[in-house]
Amino acid sequence: MYKQQILSYLKKNKSSKLKLKAILFDMDGVLFDSMPNHVKAWSEVLKNHNLSISKEEVYMNEGRTGKGTINMISQREFGRDATDQEVEEIYKQKSELFGSMPKPDRMKGAYGLLLKVKSEGLTPMVVTGSGQKSLLEKLQKHFPNTFDEELMVTAFDVKHGKPHPEPYLMALKKGNLAPNEAIVIENAPLGVESAVGAGIFTIAVNTGPLDTKVLADAGANIIFESMQELADNWDIIRNDLIYCNTHK
Repeated sequence: MYKQQILSYLKKNKSSKLKLKAILFDMDGVLFDSMPNHVKAWSEVLKNHNLSISKEEVYMNEGRTGKGTINMISQREFGRDATDQEVEEIYKQKSELFGSMPKPDRMKGAYGLLLKVKSEGLTPMVVTGSGQKSLLEKLQKHFPNTFDEELMVTAFDVKHGKPHPEPYLMALKKGNLAPNEAIVIENAPLGVESAVGAGIFTIAVNTGPLDTKVLADAGANIIFESMQELADNWDIIRNDLIYCNTHK
């Protein structure tokens, strides 16, 4: 069912096999149904600073560092980057507002997929543009005994956020992985671009309002409409992967 996508990836990246060892998960919109809160927080705080952002823009730019998002909007509306003070103030206010909102549920299907991943001896890792201080605590609460702090990549680990490949290249480095030893699960076009740029097989889950074509154009190898759909098809992907590694 997914053999062609796997074979196309192998050909493009000049790999003989996809020797899976780890699954690299984006966080917002993949593990947690948190994007609606991000939309509200960005919109309200930016409005207070005479800046604006639409719901679609939040989803389109998900994965950027907070500084990158603020500078993008500032350049568009003021024709300049925000000052360091403006970035610090805006992102602090946005983080505080986001933190005060009702805590988002984990994305339906995410925990079931993680249980499958761990049962197969694969290492789950988180690669997020978030700079939340309570990130590990949040992950431990909703996905107990799943993620290793030393194998997480956050906004504090990189100079360049998504769509630059650095976040996923950093994940490969932390996990001592080659690009063909991992699969990325992303929901945002910038995240897909970042993962594809790092040479990693990328599965997109369209959990937001964007047209699926946006994720395809970003380079996603496979696209699902939800994390639950991905979880339901995981065994098929794994079987097709085994087939492609042995029949070429």
